[in-house]
Amino acid sequence: MKFRPLHDRVLVRRIEQDEKTTGGIIIPDTAKEKPTEGEVLAVGSGVRDENGELQPLDVTPGDRILFGKWSGTEVDLDGEELLIMKESDIMGVLKKSAKSSARKKAA
Repeated sequence: MKFRPLHDRVLVRRIEQDEKTTGGIIIPDTAKEKPTEGEVLAVGSGVRDENGELQPLDVTPGDRILFGKWSGTEVDLDGEELLIMKESDIMGVLKKSAKSSARKKAA
């Protein structure tokens, strides 16, 4: 795929949630909501401030992010459904904690 977002826009792939709850209940497709978690695939160059200097974005490709339910514009690139959104639509970046990494290694 050859796509480069412009300015303060970010290209995001949604990360699907588990099909079961922690209690083991299977969630049917009709009851699922679109995920609000995603992986940043590409970022724009940034925005210019009052002095004309380029301010880079806070997110980088590979970051795992949270965004609003209605954020972004859905696009189909190379047969994959992706989102293009402004950086301001992103609520935060998820970081892996040492505890969750240790649990995955033990499993």
